[in-house]
Amino acid sequence: MILKNQHFVIFVTTLLFTSCKHSVSKVDTIEGKIIKIDSSYASEGTIEAFVNPYRERINQVLDSTLAYAPKTISKTDGKYNSTAGNLMADIVLEEVNPIFKSRTGKDIDFVLLNHGGIRTNISKGNITTRTAYEVMPFENSVFIAELNGTAVEALVSYLIQSTKPHPIAGIQITVDENKNLKAVNIQGKPFDKDKVYFVATSDYLITGGDNMSFFKEHLSLTNVDYLLRNTLIDYFSKKDTITSVVDDRFIQEN
Repeated sequence: MILKNQHFVIFVTTLLFTSCKHSVSKVDTIEGKIIKIDSSYASEGTIEAFVNPYRERINQVLDSTLAYAPKTISKTDGKYNSTAGNLMADIVLEEVNPIFKSRTGKDIDFVLLNHGGIRTNISKGNITTRTAYEVMPFENSVFIAELNGTAVEALVSYLIQSTKPHPIAGIQITVDENKNLKAVNIQGKPFDKDKVYFVATSDYLITGGDNMSFFKEHLSLTNVDYLLRNTLIDYFSKKDTITSVVDDRFIQEN
């Protein structure tokens, strides 16, 4: 009887042990199909009714007129500087410098942005909030980099060798017919290699974007918590008419 009971216990234990094992599942195949979404699909009325007020409000805000451009402001109308680039850099200098000075007691010396960051021209006519989103669709924010003379020399060399009119403000570069550097003035004064300069730029360029590796040599960095796009919106909101010209901030002498 004891032997039978032992056999029964062993049998039950084995059964329980086997039942506790987890089987490992394997994926044999993955199947899918393309569901084409086009005009044949009718919109869901309840969803449209919910979303529409928000859509209308967003469009109302985006399409509200902030200012007027009497002529098109383009990113490609100059070899070394453009009307769009000059406007963008000037706006950053004007809008951001008061914030930077209130926090640090120092002034921004000059601005450098990248040509590719300006995504479209500002067309002749009304300028709206939507215009600012079209010109600057990215969530890039303004940073102030403290650079020594060596880094500024690398910055100037980069601009001279570049084939694009990168936006600058507060700095003037003069080259000869062979693109040899003749002069650099910052805030109207000759460049001094022994000084440090505070340069406003974007968070994208601070990390070396567009091969601007000189920004990674910064001595200090200040985040002013201000989106580039918002500098445009704030500036447009304060002006009736927006104009810009190609000027002598970067010139090549013949």
